Amino acid sequence: MLVACSGGADSMALAVGALFVARRMGVRCGLVTVDHGLQDGSAERAGDLADWAVDRGFAPVQVRTVRVGSAGGPEAAAREARYSALEASAIELGASMVLLGHTRDDQAETVLLALARGSGPRGLAGMPPRRVRNGVLFVRPLLDVSRAETRAACAAEGLAVWEDPHNEDAAYARSRVRPLVAALGEGVVGNLARTARLVGADSAYLDGLAAEALDGALDDAGGLGVADLGRMPGPIRSRVLHAWALRLGVPGTDLSHRHVDALDALIVRWRGQGAVALPGGLFVSRAAGRLHGRR
Repeated sequence: MLVACSGGADSMALAVGALFVARRMGVRCGLVTVDHGLQDGSAERAGDLADWAVDRGFAPVQVRTVRVGSAGGPEAAAREARYSALEASAIELGASMVLLGHTRDDQAETVLLALARGSGPRGLAGMPPRRVRNGVLFVRPLLDVSRAETRAACAAEGLAVWEDPHNEDAAYARSRVRPLVAALGEGVVGNLARTARLVGADSAYLDGLAAEALDGALDDAGGLGVADLGRMPGPIRSRVLHAWALRLGVPGTDLSHRHVDALDALIVRWRGQGAVALPGGLFVSRAAGRLHGRR
């Protein structure tokens, strides 16, 4: 297994805990740190963390340096660069999984941000405990652990942790919502995290039904039958259209509710309207009782 470690309290607590468990299981535990290059001294910090990991007994240890773009805003661009780097390490090193240090507090912040953005169930479900991305399994073992507990664990281990200045930078949405979560109190944090678990379970079930429905509605050319779509319940149909748009090649970070709603209008509010433009230079039109995608 590989631990994704930034040097902050959450990922440092995860790292030493994972190494403790891995040794008793007879499993190799490596560590990867990603240098985003967004702050002065980031390369030196990454190198120091890698040296610490080697001394502690992690193997293998890697530093991945990435170039952060601008698509989707600074947070989304950094996240995409980071995950791509972690995927590359996992594939290169043959890791069975990558462990991420997100805590219950992170989950609560994610749910609040989703509410503020008007997200649907997929957003309110927060971060899943397990997720496969491009063939790599990502696992979040600390979603039921508080941020205070990870700090206490680091103090008990005598670990020097890095405080990311971006956590206090109001330019980042998560930094702005963090004081609100703290003001609401630990009880609310737990309630928000539980909401994510409950909504996530419902969403996973509906996503499974939608995957079956999509396979049944596809034709040989990759189009969708309008009659089949029209018979589906709304929550299933919207998921089918979302999954189909991704299959057509629409970038997931750019696909929004309004795009899915416009596709839905081709089925339930059809008045002969023209093609729907989707991100990535894709267009979807209705003809002869079917939806077709084209560039």
